[in-house]
Amino acid sequence: MLLCRDSSVLFLATTLLAICHASVLEFDYLIVGAGPSGLTLANRLSELPNITVAVIEAGGEVYNNPNVTIIEDFTLAEGTSIDWQYESTNQTYAAGQRIAYHSGKALGGCSTINGMTYIRAEKAQIDAWETIGNKGWNWANLIPYYKKSEHFDAPTAAQTRAGASYIAVDHGRDGPLKVGYPYGLLNGTLHEQVGQAWGALGIPHNSDVNGGSVRGFTVWQSTVDREANVREDAGRAYYYPVQSRPNLSVFLNTTVNRIVWKDGDEVIAKGVEVTSKNCSVSSLNARKEVILSAGSLRSPALLELSGIGNPAILSKYGIPTKVDLPGVGENLQDQPNTAIVLQTNTTYNGTTGYVAFSSASDFFGNVPNNSIADWALQVSNAVNNSVNASALEYLFKVQLGLISQGVPDAETIIGTTVEVGGVPRAILASAFWLLMPFSRGNVHISSPDPSVYPQINPNYFLIDFDLAIQIAIAKWARRFWATQPVSAFTAEISPGFEVVPANATDEQWGSWIKQSYLGSANSHPLGTAAMMPKKLGGVVDAQLKVYGTGNVRVVDASVMPFQAADMIKEEM
Repeated sequence: MLLCRDSSVLFLATTLLAICHASVLEFDYLIVGAGPSGLTLANRLSELPNITVAVIEAGGEVYNNPNVTIIEDFTLAEGTSIDWQYESTNQTYAAGQRIAYHSGKALGGCSTINGMTYIRAEKAQIDAWETIGNKGWNWANLIPYYKKSEHFDAPTAAQTRAGASYIAVDHGRDGPLKVGYPYGLLNGTLHEQVGQAWGALGIPHNSDVNGGSVRGFTVWQSTVDREANVREDAGRAYYYPVQSRPNLSVFLNTTVNRIVWKDGDEVIAKGVEVTSKNCSVSSLNARKEVILSAGSLRSPALLELSGIGNPAILSKYGIPTKVDLPGVGENLQDQPNTAIVLQTNTTYNGTTGYVAFSSASDFFGNVPNNSIADWALQVSNAVNNSVNASALEYLFKVQLGLISQGVPDAETIIGTTVEVGGVPRAILASAFWLLMPFSRGNVHISSPDPSVYPQINPNYFLIDFDLAIQIAIAKWARRFWATQPVSAFTAEISPGFEVVPANATDEQWGSWIKQSYLGSANSHPLGTAAMMPKKLGGVVDAQLKVYGTGNVRVVDASVMPFQAADMIKEEM
């Protein structure tokens, strides 16, 4: 059954019924995935009344799902039917663990289950996209689109007293995406105490991390509809306000199996093959383009199922190669997530949202620059040389340059809760992770059957330097909690000094880190359909078109969809 909210139910239900009876529908643009990228594109493209747009989403509608709308506990939807519930392969360099990967399966995609955090990247990181060969992808060009998308609500007086702050010129007021602070920010002195402790360690207060410089301590901004007191997901921002457009269709509970190609020597998408929840396999046709917005774990798998990727992988599953593109599914990067937990003498009620971004010089010291070639060779060998070592060495030099010039490489968040294992307790926890790992993994299909999940291997701590950074951040976090004034009212309960002594060696810290994930990683995978030159292992060009195809793009978590929408419109 297709779930909708208004009179479009009849139209969409009739449409789905037509598919079930093998009648092929045709649209100008087919967008695979109704997450933030897919719905943003659908919204922007359907502004043009003379084109038709269809969005295909494997999940259903969650407009009134309390696991989505509630903002006090953003983890409620994890492990439910709107979470794809992926899992990694055994992690060779992280104690053999299998790590849970959370990904949204609903109208709104990952924005229905994420932490609602609204933090833009560092200016220098965005500019690095252009440095590696993507002309026009820089901070100056993208910041107008950030602002165009945003409907920022300035903090109230009470929220300001609770630590909320902002710089007006860094925000937009007229966009569709509501951003601001929830009413339930934690009141009291904790914000001031945490800020004082970070200040004692040399980390300044940052009034607004969304201006291109993120180093410092702040209360993060959230994607939240403050007046309605609900999560602002992509559906609420980009679909529901325009759902009555006659040229916009959304197919829910419908899974895309693969791209269907036109006959001929050129690689031109004819449409996509889909499976409806209650119906047989059918097709939708695209007059102009097929756009994959299925996320960093699913878009590369769809490319492989469609014959685009490494022939050595495709041939294992009897899939004919349409485009020889070894970078598909490679370059997977994600961040390990570790936490220190402390008991306090206070029970807290309210949302903290405290985050500190630190540069390597704050917590690590000098960064080595003589190991890049070895790291590149190690990663290339680990991915069966599908990305060559010379390309990785170049990319690693760019990344190391960012770290060396002070771009933050550590994020530490502080949260509160009142029970552990169902037993009421007053605790604080700081979760932390390195931001720019050098380790690289991949995601690849494991079967020609599209219903079989891909294999996900992030290769956590493949590069020893990543573990060294994570160890340094862990020590940094413990040092923070030993700093006045927070040290006066906290006592560490995990890992505890019995497990990791005060004078612990790096080996002891490393052993604990490898075995102490918070049940999952950050679920921030990126790079698997990388926008960079093909010779560097790229999958899409600066216009987001898949190399070797005439009308297939990838627009998901690894790129910014706002400028992408205008690029597509400019080519019409």
